[in-house]
Amino acid sequence: MLSGGALFSVCCLVCCTALPAGAQERQGRQGGRGRGAQTQEPARPPATDKVTPGIPGVVKAGTKIEIVAFGLRGSDAGVGTPDGSVLATGNGGVLKFDPDGHMMTLVDNSDQGAGLAVDSKGRVIAAQYSKKVSVIYPRGSEEVLTASFDGKPYIRPNDLVVDKRGGVYFTDCYQIGATRSPDDLPQAVYYITPNRKVIRVADDINRPNGITLSPDEKTLYVNDWDGPYLVAYSVQSDGTLKNRRNFGKFDLKQETDHGLVSGADGLCIDGAGHTFSTTPAGVQVFNAKGEHLGNIEAPYDMPPQNCGFGGPGGSYLYVTGRGVVYRIHTLGTGVKNRGK
Repeated sequence: MLSGGALFSVCCLVCCTALPAGAQERQGRQGGRGRGAQTQEPARPPATDKVTPGIPGVVKAGTKIEIVAFGLRGSDAGVGTPDGSVLATGNGGVLKFDPDGHMMTLVDNSDQGAGLAVDSKGRVIAAQYSKKVSVIYPRGSEEVLTASFDGKPYIRPNDLVVDKRGGVYFTDCYQIGATRSPDDLPQAVYYITPNRKVIRVADDINRPNGITLSPDEKTLYVNDWDGPYLVAYSVQSDGTLKNRRNFGKFDLKQETDHGLVSGADGLCIDGAGHTFSTTPAGVQVFNAKGEHLGNIEAPYDMPPQNCGFGGPGGSYLYVTGRGVVYRIHTLGTGVKNRGK
């Protein structure tokens, strides 16, 4: 395996290779930049000497934060695949990072893909800012799973997770600062059942964003960007939700016109039930009881955006955002066959 420095050297050269002007313009139109209004990229390369604090059961103190890629035109998502690779959205498409950190383009145009998931058939599913949720890989299997609800278009599908039955939970929310219409659908969580029926399963979160399932899939977790808590629900046999509760309280760093909020963006989980939320305070970690264990600060000035597990043994937390991908060796591993 390459060292952290080698990872940075190889992947920075790959990611920063200039494209022809026309290709740059096309990829800019395709999206793939950050979620919400904060789409700035770091003003300088991420620091390569950053290390983590010690978080019991999660990461050893002094673990190096390895820069996998820098200089992408946006980076988001983060989901592991069975071979240890990790998929992320960036450069207008979907990028694949093998366990050694080498990057290839899997999908040229994700049609404004943000969050990603991989189902049991190996299909890559994207929540797309272009108001739909679609299968976007393998080639030839592309299809739109849903583009409207009750006859209305979605607001801006943001993140998603696939359960073991093939059902898809996804969040739909406004871009920060967007103009709202009374005719819009509410900000909500939806579930695409295995037989392709779409149901709204929650509309009681201020701004639902990152989403994941517990390892046993009995609990659904949702980040509330515009609130102080990570929210949890009990999953029912038909995919519906009940027993909404405030699961974990964030360190609040995001300033708004109505006070401090979490600014919580992407969300992933390991096999022991530790949840990882990307926020302005860094990656905030909670245990399976909702106790806040600590934060891992980003190696650059802007908040991270999403995360997932992959790498050798599935024991690396990959974090994306602001044109950067970095990873951290953890004490645990991701959820088997899910990677998020």
